Amino acid sequence: MGSVKIFPDTCAWIDFFNARSTPLSVALEAALRSGAICTCGIVKYELVQGVKSKKEEQLLFAALQAVEHLEMTEPLWIKAGQLAGRLRKQGVTVPLSDILIAMLALESKASVLTIDRHFSLIEGLQVVAG
Repeated sequence: MGSVKIFPDTCAWIDFFNARSTPLSVALEAALRSGAICTCGIVKYELVQGVKSKKEEQLLFAALQAVEHLEMTEPLWIKAGQLAGRLRKQGVTVPLSDILIAMLALESKASVLTIDRHFSLIEGLQVVAG
């Protein structure tokens, strides 16, 4: 594993699997080559629901087997709720999936690779913008 972990948001994986030459897909490919990628169940869920063929599913599963999987624990669920509550008090509503990604990234000291601007509103979270 590389020293700096990258946690790609679903949008980065979609660009990568659709062979789009975007800053997200280029950054994801580089991180894959260095072994610095991590992911979680919610990202896997979002990707699997969008699979269009058996071949695409096989490619997805092969790629995801090669990356570190992070899982929510009971204390992280509490922290995630607290984070969402703090953001809501600031007038910011972040989707549950992105709260979970942010919490896992914060806990593992990973940078989130995304184009979603609300990640940059989360204190202490490192964001790699595409």
